[in-house]
Amino acid sequence: MIRRATEEDISAVAEIYEEILQEQEQGRTYVGWTRGVYPTRQTALQALEKGSLFVCQEEGEIVAAAKIDREQVPAYSQCRWQEEAPENQVMVLHTLVVSPRHPRRGYGRAFVEFYEEYAREQGCLYLRMDTNERNTVARAMYRGMGYREAGIVPCVFNGIPGVNLVCLEKKLRQKK
Repeated sequence: MIRRATEEDISAVAEIYEEILQEQEQGRTYVGWTRGVYPTRQTALQALEKGSLFVCQEEGEIVAAAKIDREQVPAYSQCRWQEEAPENQVMVLHTLVVSPRHPRRGYGRAFVEFYEEYAREQGCLYLRMDTNERNTVARAMYRGMGYREAGIVPCVFNGIPGVNLVCLEKKLRQKK
């Protein structure tokens, strides 16, 4: 079940960030994050305060989380988007995380599907998101779900220097 997060979910979301950072530090994955810089517990708290933090709960446990809003990060202005989208019709997915303790169970895909439906309900047919160029797992999943890589933007991203940010987009069809 995917739902808007509550204050009680923050520790679980921060724990998923920690698990992913540990996996990266041990060389089992690469997401391009830096411990103590991004993401942190404060990342989740800020999203909660804005009402944009969502969680996926399975059998009482938070197994995935993401931020969904209309906030396009500054690096997006450097991307050559194929879709000329009115600002008020763009929805963005940020910091999608799935607990490494629950791999390959479809939680990431389910979250993206939720994001798409949520965007449609909010009147946003233009979807944008990003990932680190070296995050091949995320890139493959997004490509398989119909997202187009609009470009790669070298930048400082969320306080992390030297990031090659892959900007992805998709235009939803209006339901009849």
